[in-house]
Amino acid sequence: MSAFKILFAARAGLMVTVVLTAATTWAAGEQRPADGSKPTTAVGSIWPSEPPADCPFKPSQTLKGLRFTGRHAEYTNADTWYPAWASDGNMYSPWTDGNVNGLNSGSGGKNAITGHAKIVGDNPLRLQVVEQGVYKSAPSPYEGRYPCGSLVHNGVWYYGTYCLHPAGSYAHGGTNYNWPWLGPFVGFRYSTDFGKTWTQTPCTPAKPLFGEAALQGEPVKIGSPHFVDFGKNLQYSPDGKAYLAAHGAADGTHRRFAYNSWITGDQIYLIRVRPSIESINDATKYEFFSGLDAGNKPVWTGDFHKILPIAAWKDNMGCVTMTYDAPLKKYLMCVTDGTTTFGYFNTYILESDQIVGPWKLVTYMKHFGEQAYFVNVPSKFIGGEGRKLWLCYAANFSSGWGGVTFQPRPTGSRYGMCLQEVVILGP
Repeated sequence: MSAFKILFAARAGLMVTVVLTAATTWAAGEQRPADGSKPTTAVGSIWPSEPPADCPFKPSQTLKGLRFTGRHAEYTNADTWYPAWASDGNMYSPWTDGNVNGLNSGSGGKNAITGHAKIVGDNPLRLQVVEQGVYKSAPSPYEGRYPCGSLVHNGVWYYGTYCLHPAGSYAHGGTNYNWPWLGPFVGFRYSTDFGKTWTQTPCTPAKPLFGEAALQGEPVKIGSPHFVDFGKNLQYSPDGKAYLAAHGAADGTHRRFAYNSWITGDQIYLIRVRPSIESINDATKYEFFSGLDAGNKPVWTGDFHKILPIAAWKDNMGCVTMTYDAPLKKYLMCVTDGTTTFGYFNTYILESDQIVGPWKLVTYMKHFGEQAYFVNVPSKFIGGEGRKLWLCYAANFSSGWGGVTFQPRPTGSRYGMCLQEVVILGP
């Protein structure tokens, strides 16, 4: 997540080797599945759902928790993976703060660098990460500039970046934080040749797409948006538009120091745009969710100041991604509460029939990872009539900080692109 994160990842030995495909090792007497996958220490286990008492989301009556099959794979030694399924059948993703096939990227500092790569393969256990590249984008007046929303649509790759502040490791009140303030979403650079060359966004950190600022820790609503995954080339978009979900906060007064960071927040916001090179960096082309009308239909507005959240839970939200599960006709929303920005993280999954909610709880996984973040569900790997999925995430970047060493929970959770197969339980 930062230069600070790279330090601890290297200390944990996670950047010593480059992983091109999933590594597989075998214990004595362990039966090897036909596909070559390695089971976790608790094959077939159901992760207990342990929501806090004040959880505002009612339990889902149709999607009732996750069973981990034990199949998992890990790739690269970098994080921030958000695979986008393109019309050519490949996935394309940002990445940063680490190493991919010998190429390094670090998104903190005045020469912030973000990475990009192509992910080839149809079997999550046998993928190849290739054609890695990097791109420099200055974060000034902020101190970090990181990847967020990524979409490949009709042959154009849209790649978003956002800012963070203050520096990666920041001491306050006797506590060290990791990038405690979420900055503004800058805008999208784009590529028409799948990442070989790029055109930089006309927006800048000082003049970002939606005009927000956070140099003094002000609340930000659209800081780190991620495209809703509607399948290959937006094939399941209800109206041909691209939707983005973002975590943020509306109130910054009398709050904990890192109340709205890269991994903490209060609300989830939703915006949409018809994707094109001409519109993607034009704020006037966007619509913002602003509530429901008398018939419970979503209201969209071009006025950013009228934006309202689609979900809220003060001090219990954070980085968000959303995927449309076409076989189930459900929206799945992954939210990570990053607590202190460096300790144990909690990840929960919500479901809804509508993109704006209402949302119901599928599972609340306390200490998933034990420090998993940037959790998403790549639509390319949805199977089993919509109930068999792969969670994509990174984990345990600050293991060792403050004397706390994180365990890979479940097995396979580490700093890199982690894929974990799960089955959604139901009636």
